[in-house]
Amino acid sequence: MERNKLNGVNTVPLDDYGSTSNTKQKDDQIHIMTEDQLDVVDEQTIRVHLRKDDRGLYFNDGKRKIDFILVFDEQIETKKSASASEEKIKRWRQKFLKNLEKAGLNTEQEVVENEKKLITFVKLHAPWDVCCAYAENLSIRAPLQVVPDSKDDYQVPVPLDPHSVYFCEAHPNPTSNWSSKLLETLHIPNALEQAVPNTPLDYYTCQFKTSKLERFLGSDNPDTFFEDIHRHRILWEILSTTSYGKKKRAEIGIERLLDEKAFVAAFPLHDGSYKCKSDDISPEKLNKRQVLYKYWARWGCWYKYQPLDHIREYFGEKIGIYFAWLGFYTAWLLPASIVGVLVFLYGLITFNDNIPAQEVCDSGQQYKMCPVCDEDIGCEYWFLSDVCFFVRLSYLFDHPGTVFYSVFVSFWAVTFLEYWKRKNASLAHHWDCLNFEEEEERPRPEYAARAPDLKENPITGINEPYFDPSKRIPRILSGIAAIVIMICLVIIFIIAVIMYRVLISIPLFENAHLRSRASTIASMTAAIVNLIIIMTLGKVYEKLALKLTQWEMHRTQTEFEDQLTFKVFIFQFVNFYSSIIYVAFFKGKFVGYPGHYNRFFGLRSEECNNGGCLIELAQQLGVIMIGKQIINNAQEVIIPKLKGFWHRCQTRLDQKVGHSRWEDDFELIENEGLFQEYLEMILQFGFITIFVAAFPLAPLFALLNNWVEIRLDAHKFVCETRRPVAERAQDIGVWFTILEALAQLAVISNAFLIAFTSEFLPRLIYQYQYQWTLHGYTNFTLAVSPENTLNQTCRYRDFREPDGNHTMFYWKLLAVRLAFVIVFEHVVFGICKMIDIMVPDIPEALEQKIKRERYLAKQALADTDTILMMARRNEGDEEDNIDFNAAPSSQSKASNA
Repeated sequence: MERNKLNGVNTVPLDDYGSTSNTKQKDDQIHIMTEDQLDVVDEQTIRVHLRKDDRGLYFNDGKRKIDFILVFDEQIETKKSASASEEKIKRWRQKFLKNLEKAGLNTEQEVVENEKKLITFVKLHAPWDVCCAYAENLSIRAPLQVVPDSKDDYQVPVPLDPHSVYFCEAHPNPTSNWSSKLLETLHIPNALEQAVPNTPLDYYTCQFKTSKLERFLGSDNPDTFFEDIHRHRILWEILSTTSYGKKKRAEIGIERLLDEKAFVAAFPLHDGSYKCKSDDISPEKLNKRQVLYKYWARWGCWYKYQPLDHIREYFGEKIGIYFAWLGFYTAWLLPASIVGVLVFLYGLITFNDNIPAQEVCDSGQQYKMCPVCDEDIGCEYWFLSDVCFFVRLSYLFDHPGTVFYSVFVSFWAVTFLEYWKRKNASLAHHWDCLNFEEEEERPRPEYAARAPDLKENPITGINEPYFDPSKRIPRILSGIAAIVIMICLVIIFIIAVIMYRVLISIPLFENAHLRSRASTIASMTAAIVNLIIIMTLGKVYEKLALKLTQWEMHRTQTEFEDQLTFKVFIFQFVNFYSSIIYVAFFKGKFVGYPGHYNRFFGLRSEECNNGGCLIELAQQLGVIMIGKQIINNAQEVIIPKLKGFWHRCQTRLDQKVGHSRWEDDFELIENEGLFQEYLEMILQFGFITIFVAAFPLAPLFALLNNWVEIRLDAHKFVCETRRPVAERAQDIGVWFTILEALAQLAVISNAFLIAFTSEFLPRLIYQYQYQWTLHGYTNFTLAVSPENTLNQTCRYRDFREPDGNHTMFYWKLLAVRLAFVIVFEHVVFGICKMIDIMVPDIPEALEQKIKRERYLAKQALADTDTILMMARRNEGDEEDNIDFNAAPSSQSKASNA
C-alpha cells in the first residue's frame, strides 16, 4: 500500500474529487502508526527546505514564510516636499503598519528604486499563536485525530498524549466520476485521466479550537498545520480589520487604504515560478503552481480532467467551485452536442425527401411573388424558384427532429441543474464550506467610508458605519430608471437595425444577380452590425451598473454583488436576446397583405425570407453567439497581455537584475474576479436552451468554446494574474437562480418557437387533412393578392382567401398552435418536476458522511471525562449484546436535531 504523508502522519490516499480518479470508493478505515513508520516525518521537512531556493518566499532569515505582501511607492523628486494629502496618507500608512505589528504580525521591508519611484515591499508573516487565534475566530476547519469507536481501540491511553502519534480517519471520495465509470464499464481506456502528483488528502474535520489543539492532526508541526489558503484568509482578516485612523470615521482596513492610494497593491505570493527550471525534476517535487501549470493550465491538457482539489488548495473554494461548475457544465454539453449533431444529420439524410422544397425548386415561373416592398420605390415581382437553395437549406433547421430536440434540451437543462446541486453539495462538504454563509459579514470598505452615521450592530454589538435603508430606496429606483432607459436605448438600436435591413434589401432586390440572396445578405450584415452594437452597449452599461450599485450603498459584499449581478444580467439579457426574440416571435407576424400592409415609420413591416423565419433565426443566433465567443476569447488572450505590458511599463523595475518572488508577482496584473466569467457562461446557457429549436448545433459550438475557455481561464489565473486572496463559497451564488429561471424560460420559448415560427404544425395538419406526402403544400400556403391592389396578380405566404380574409385552415391552425403550447409546457414541466423530486439535492451517502463527521467532531473534542464515560458505556452495552456503533449514531442524530 502506497503511503502518503500529511504533517508526518500516514494514511491511505483518497480519490481526487472531480479530477483524474476512477477508483471505487473505499470503506472508512482507521490506520494506526507504529514507531517504525515515524522515519517518514523527516521527508516533509526535506520537501519544505527544497523550496527555499525559490527566491522571495521567505523572510531574510530563511525560516518565516511570507504570507502576504503590501506594496507602496513614493516619488523620488517629491519625497522631501510632500503635500498635505501625501503626508496624511503617509501617517495612515505608518500607523497601519504599526497596528499590524501590534496585532502580532511579523513585518520586513524591501525597497526597490526605479527611475522615478521608490517601491517598498512589506512582507508579512503570521506567527503560530496569531494563526491559532484567528483560525478559531474564522471557524477554519482542521483534520481530526479521531477517537476510536470500538472497545479494542480504547486501549489507547486517555487522555491523548500530544507528543505521541495515534491515528486518523480519512473518509472516501465524496463522489465518483461518471465518465470514468462509464469508460471502465465499457472497458475503454480513459484518455482523460492523468496522475496528478501531491494530491491533497481528505480527512474528517471540525472547527479549529486552540483548547483542543492536541486533538488535531499535525498540530505538532506549526509550520505546515495551516494550509496556505487558510493563512492568506487569516492575513486578509487582519488586514481588513486593522485601523489606520479614527474608528469613528471607519478608517479601517487595507481595502480603504488601497482606494486612498496609500498602498498600490496587496496580495499573497504565488508558490514560486510556474515554469520548471529542469525537466528532470520529479513530479512530487514540483511546487503547487508548477503542478497546476503542468497538469491543468497548459494547452496540452485541454482534454484532461481538472485537478479540482489542487485548484481549491491553491486558489480557495470560490475559484474552485467556479472551475468545478464550468467543467461539469462542459461535460454535460457533450451529450447535448451529440444529440444536436444527430438531429442535424437527420436533416441532412432526409434533405432530398423534402417535398415542399422540391416543389419550390421545380416551380420555375409558376409562382410570381409579390414585391417585398412598395412598387413605387422600385421593388419588383420575383419568382419563388429564385430562393430554391434557401428553402431547401431551411429544412436543416426546421424538421420533425427539432421538435424532439427541443423537448430533449428542456429535460437536459433541468437534469443538469439537479445533478449540479448534488455535486455542489458534495464539493461544499468535501471542501469544508457548508453553511459558512451564516456567519456575519462586515461592511464593505466603500460603504464604511461613505456611510454618514454610526449605529450598533445588533448581532456583534459593535458600533459600525450605518446608512439609513429608507434613503437607499430613491437610489434603487434611480438605478431601475437607468436600466429602463438603457433598455429603451437597446430597443431604439434594434429598430434602427430593422430599418437598415429593410432599406438595404431594396437595392439588393433591384439587382437581378443578387435578388435570390437579398434577404440573406441583408440579414447577415444586419446581424453583424447588431453584434457590434450589442458588445459596445454591453461594455458601456457594465460600467454604468457598477457606478449605480456603488451609489446605492449596499452594506455587505454579498448584497453588492447580487445587486450588480441582477442589474447587469437584466440588461444583457435584453441586449443579447431582444433581436433574436424579435426574429423568433414578431418578424413576419404583422405584415398584413397586399393593399392592406402594416407600416412602421412609412416602411412596410418586415417579412420573413422565403426560407422561413426559422432559418433567419438560426443565422441571427449563430452570428451573435459564435461572434460573441470569438470576441470574448480574443479579449481574454489579448487584453491581459496588454494590461501586463502597460503595468510593467509603469513599474519599470530593473529587468537586468534577477527579480525576487514579490517583484515578479507585483509585475503581474491584478485578478479581476469571476463576474465576467460567470456572465459569459450564463448568457451562453441561454443561447443553447431558449432558442435551441432553431439551432441544434448551438451546444456543439458551446462545447468547443468551453474547452478553450477552461484553458484560457486556467492560464490567466496561474500565469498572468496575481494570486487572489482565497475566498470561501459553498455554491455559485445568485447565478444558480438565474440558471433555473433560464431553464424554465427555455420550455416556454421552445414551445412557442415550434408552434408559431416553425412549419412543423402547418405541415402536420396538412398531412392529416389533405395529403400525407405533402404534395401541393407549397401552393396551399400561398395566397393570391386581392384584385386591384397591385399592378399584377401575385402570390404571398399566408392562409387567406382572395378577398384577404383568413381561411378556416388558419383558425384551425391557430387553435392547434395554442393547444400545442399548453400541452408541451404542461408535459415538460410535469416531467421536470418529477426529475426534481426523484433526484435528491444531497446524495444519501453524503448525508451519512455529514452525520458521521459531526459525531467524530463531537467525540474528538469531548473532554477526557466524557471519553471515559463513553468507554464505560461501551463495555456495558457489549454485555447487553447491543451494537456499540448504533448508540453513537443515535446520539449524534439526537444532538443534531
